[in-house]
Amino acid sequence: MSDENVSQDSVDGGGEKKNDLRTQATVIGGVAIVVLYLAFGYAAQILCNAIGVAYPAYVSMKAIETRTKEDDTKWLTYWVIYGVLSVFEHVSLFLVQAIPFYWLLKCVFFIWCMVPIENNGANFMYHRVILPYFKKYEKRADELLDQAAGKIKQVAGDVISKKLS
Repeated sequence: MSDENVSQDSVDGGGEKKNDLRTQATVIGGVAIVVLYLAFGYAAQILCNAIGVAYPAYVSMKAIETRTKEDDTKWLTYWVIYGVLSVFEHVSLFLVQAIPFYWLLKCVFFIWCMVPIENNGANFMYHRVILPYFKKYEKRADELLDQAAGKIKQVAGDVISKKLS
């Protein structure tokens, strides 16, 4: 009776190992397909941006619904990095086109920025690159924004006045 149990356990254990290997092979294959598509595929930009938005948007919504501030700060930091990179990308489109495998590199960067560790890419880039520039130019940026808001209010007031008269 115990020999039957041992042989049955051996069979089940072998089946689990086969399933684990199949799962690993499937994951590795899927990652390889995504990597190859990002490197050589048509419309790789769409896939890259979907990877950079879908998961972070989902966990950002979950973070909003928690009572803690830490997860909010983590994902706000990610979105600051995402926004800065997006603006840089649009302003310097020629660089994007000149860098080989840009969409693959950008996707790897996004993944580094969202890795669930304390010093992930978003945290690193924010504190080492973005924050020093923000602090340096914050006062001037606030002045420009205040001036722009004043002009917008003035124009809106003028438009409303003309509509009412």
